[in-house]
Amino acid sequence: MYVHGGSTPHPPSRRRCPQEARRAAQDLCGSRVLTQKLSDRRGSAVWIAIGADAAAAVKVGYGDGAAVTAREAEVLQRMPLYRVIHGTTSGGYWFTTPWHPGPSTWDAFAVVRQASESWAEAHQAAVDLCRAVADLHASGWVHGDLQAEHAIHTRAGVRLIDLSWASGPGFRPPNEFSGGMPHLLAPELAASISEGVRPVVPTREAEVYTLAGCLWASVTGRWPLDYAWVGVDPKMIGAVELRRAIAHARLPLDQHRPWPELQHVLEEVLLAPAGDRPTAAELADLILYKVSS
Repeated sequence: MYVHGGSTPHPPSRRRCPQEARRAAQDLCGSRVLTQKLSDRRGSAVWIAIGADAAAAVKVGYGDGAAVTAREAEVLQRMPLYRVIHGTTSGGYWFTTPWHPGPSTWDAFAVVRQASESWAEAHQAAVDLCRAVADLHASGWVHGDLQAEHAIHTRAGVRLIDLSWASGPGFRPPNEFSGGMPHLLAPELAASISEGVRPVVPTREAEVYTLAGCLWASVTGRWPLDYAWVGVDPKMIGAVELRRAIAHARLPLDQHRPWPELQHVLEEVLLAPAGDRPTAAELADLILYKVSS
């Protein structure tokens, strides 16, 4: 897995799924709910709750993470297609939603990174992700932290998750939002953040850059930009310095090209000025009709 916040193993925590959240999950899943912790990092923990009838995701934020989790619950309430039950617990905030079964975009591209024979699943996943982002943008929302692992390809379509920093009509990100994954930031957004503009409000054009970056990283297993070209080791510098390099160093794209057809389409997006980028819907059509699997 490529190196981002969700890829590093974390030591197990003794936190248990709160009883309030377990009872809410039972309303979604049926009786005899069993929970299994999936992650516990950065002030929040996630469980899968499995009942007699269905499964649910439970997310609990603690300390500083409680406000972020509460914000995500509010985002989910405002969006179509999402069902959420939420509330407070001792020292934290929780919500539960139906579980979305299916591979993430990152998982769907494993066949490409492993050089398997058929890339049809990855090709369709790329189109479906672009269309899901297009639908989100058409509804007036921007995800704000789009990553290849934040899109789940279900039988009912792509479900975008980890929406803590989404912004939409009358709902701007808080001042503490720093733009999402630095490696996937559009240069103009990285520049704005570096100049101290707050709150950070991603545009649809900036998110299309991030979308292309997610797909590029899913193909190669590497970040889109060639940091070595300017002597930058992204593992040795912080997010502030990384955003500054993205904003001002005019970094070239990484030269690893296992899927040249797709990467050529993505390259045009990643190198274009914000105003010349296609929309997410247009990018879906470009991938569908110009890229073979």
